[in-house]
Amino acid sequence: MNEQPRQSTNSSLAAVIAAIVDQDGSAAHGYCAPAVAGERHAFVRDLVDFADFVHLVTLLHGHVPGLVDHAAARTVEVLARGWLIKSIDAFVTERQFLNRLSVAVGPLPSTAGHSETSTVVAQQRHAIEMLAQSDRRGCALGTAVTLTLEWHPIRAILDAGALRLGIEPSICTVPSRPETLALLNDLPDPDRIARAVQFGATQLVGQHRGMWDLLQARAAVRKMQD
Repeated sequence: MNEQPRQSTNSSLAAVIAAIVDQDGSAAHGYCAPAVAGERHAFVRDLVDFADFVHLVTLLHGHVPGLVDHAAARTVEVLARGWLIKSIDAFVTERQFLNRLSVAVGPLPSTAGHSETSTVVAQQRHAIEMLAQSDRRGCALGTAVTLTLEWHPIRAILDAGALRLGIEPSICTVPSRPETLALLNDLPDPDRIARAVQFGATQLVGQHRGMWDLLQARAAVRKMQD
């Protein structure tokens, strides 16, 4: 995790984090972008690929305590407490939804290199947990904020797949993008924690891109096996 965060000059912290997510997050990844842009039903038509997606997301974010739970314990910004409580409660429901989908799609699809996949995802989860438990002021908050921004495109695909399986998606109460960016705009003295927030954001989207890279590679391997 040595990548340097982007620097903010004239942009607000909210604008910088939004740019990181928009340029480097899940919705910008070549394997994810078509589904987010409106081809969700095409993406989830192949239930094997969708099952792979569900299981990898669950392996990253289906554990208790979750990323936001860890981040709440490391965040001292009083203004963020209400947002964090809402996020913690929301991800309880999201984990339940993930578990329902994991059962519905069956086991992780058989793909060459399964043991390597387990190792890579375990490393990604560990890296995310380290970010969320960082003692560097602002890093954990930046990671949590970025997860909520990233979650909405991920949830859109989960919803489409749930409907494909005949499952009614639960209501998503994860803070919206405007709510989350408003939190960053309202933080007092944001320059004090800007670099750490940006670092957490950059690293989290990097781990998500790693997940999408892995999903894309596994899908390609399965096509070669067919």
